[in-house]
Amino acid sequence: MKIIPEVKCRRCGESFSALRSTCPNCGTRRVAQSTRTPAATPSSTAGTAAYERANVNTRWQMIFGLILVAAVILAVIVMVATGLNDDSYGTTKPSKAPKGNTTVEETADVAPTPEAVPTPTPSPTPSIQSLEIRYTYDDRKRDDVTVKIGETLPLYAAIMPSDIAGRVEWRIDDDGKDAFIIKEDNENANHITVECVGRLPDGVGGVYIYASVYGQEVKCLLHVNG
Repeated sequence: MKIIPEVKCRRCGESFSALRSTCPNCGTRRVAQSTRTPAATPSSTAGTAAYERANVNTRWQMIFGLILVAAVILAVIVMVATGLNDDSYGTTKPSKAPKGNTTVEETADVAPTPEAVPTPTPSPTPSIQSLEIRYTYDDRKRDDVTVKIGETLPLYAAIMPSDIAGRVEWRIDDDGKDAFIIKEDNENANHITVECVGRLPDGVGGVYIYASVYGQEVKCLLHVNG
């Protein structure tokens, strides 16, 4: 019988005398186990406020658990009762036979044959002999115009032959969108009014305004004076 107890190395597992401070096998230092007893928490001490709150929380958890179990059981009962009361669940009602010797003639649904939609013939593009931008007041062709700030310039697109009807599309260079405003005539898209509302950007001497119709396009250079 050994009087001196033995301990095991926490690293290699070798047993050695408790009188040694290190393991003779691997040299690991022996650590003495703590003999301290952990202090009791307030919630585990009877008579404290924390102890009372812990008991109350435990009771409420039990109540909520019972309510949850009861709700699950009630839901299962409702589902089973609903399935039993549904006559159409899993069964098919037999069709009633006609009374007497009545003969029912089945008529096949015949879909009507769709009528072929004729392909529309595209209209030929009119042949434009000339397209010009003119000043409305004197009917003169304009290729280069100088406008003052605050002044308006009435223009229109002259199409030859004159019997060609088409909507004229007007546009202006991006550099002139802050200096000029194009106002179209609601009754005649060929006529517009160009209003000068500001100066052109620095370094830009002029901008073009364009009129286009049926693939033809004409332009007029606009300058700002002032």
